[in-house]
Amino acid sequence: MARILLVEDTPDLAQVMIRELEALGYDVIHAADGFAALQAHAAHAPDLVILDWMLPGLDGLEVLRRLRQHAATPVLMLTARSEEIDRVLGLETGADDYLTKPFSMRELLARVRAMLRRVDLIQQTLLADRSPDETLIQRGGLRLDPVAHQVTLDGEALDLSPTEFALLHLLLRHPGRAFSRGYLLDTVWHEDYVGGDRSVDNAVMRLRKRLGTLGEAIETVWGVGYRLRAE
Repeated sequence: MARILLVEDTPDLAQVMIRELEALGYDVIHAADGFAALQAHAAHAPDLVILDWMLPGLDGLEVLRRLRQHAATPVLMLTARSEEIDRVLGLETGADDYLTKPFSMRELLARVRAMLRRVDLIQQTLLADRSPDETLIQRGGLRLDPVAHQVTLDGEALDLSPTEFALLHLLLRHPGRAFSRGYLLDTVWHEDYVGGDRSVDNAVMRLRKRLGTLGEAIETVWGVGYRLRAE
């Protein structure tokens, strides 16, 4: 059962939303202001946050900023602001989707179901990418042996850190697939992505150097992350 944190300060609207969400089987935690929302998020680790923009004390945009400093929880923003610049600001701050008030309960529930399905699909992909794969991989002069935990290039052993090994292994398993920095952090480092974190970029830079000319096959996908060029 998915857990949803609803942050809404209008009592009547909050009651209706709680009733409709619980009728679908969701576990709903309600917070009526921004500070309570941050406390509830820390205490309950929800799967999804429905966050009103206009809140007393600490507005929704500031709540979103603070959440994104340490958490990647999907956020559906509710806003009475209809200007495009406001919607863009919310999305750029880290919202995953938004609804403009007034909205129908049918549309709200459809958005919630769609976002939770995406979360479920991402989790399934993460589990698959994290699962052990003992298949030996050969690409040109590069040879990666997961069982021996060894990488050789033109017969010479490469001294890779565990993180560099896991990163290379993931890229070699999925040539041509683009990985976001957030996804790589979650899969390889098992950490949530926080804006400004350079861990992935630094690891890719070290890996490229160790691989020599073959390192050029690790391509930067602008605005996304990295991929290993398909042969």
